[in-house]
Amino acid sequence: AGNFNTLVAAVQAAGLVDTLKGEGPLTVFAPTDDAFAALPDGTVDMLLMPENKDKLVSILTYHVVPGAVMSGDLSDGMMAATVQGAEVKIGTMNGVTVQDANVTSADIKTSNGVIHVIDAVILPPEG
Repeated sequence: AGNFNTLVAAVQAAGLVDTLKGEGPLTVFAPTDDAFAALPDGTVDMLLMPENKDKLVSILTYHVVPGAVMSGDLSDGMMAATVQGAEVKIGTMNGVTVQDANVTSADIKTSNGVIHVIDAVILPPEG
């Protein structure tokens, strides 16, 4: 769509292209280029380095939930298990949020699931 260049580069660097193009269904909370740009200076470049692949994979898979979850399936305060292993908290009170990221475009159907565009990169809990 033109505003996901950083996400595409990160998915390629992490070796997750085939995973995300797999059968699914998957729900992807997709950060925009502006969301990646909002991270502290140098963060994206650091994550794209081969020696940081595990951390990058962890962050990217924290944005993916098994199954096709449409916005109408969400409820305030619900927790969703991610492919990464940790859970994300969904909010629906003032628009839809995932952790503290706002969903700016919802329910974009794909051949293997659904994409919800978010305005921030969400980071898995440490440890």
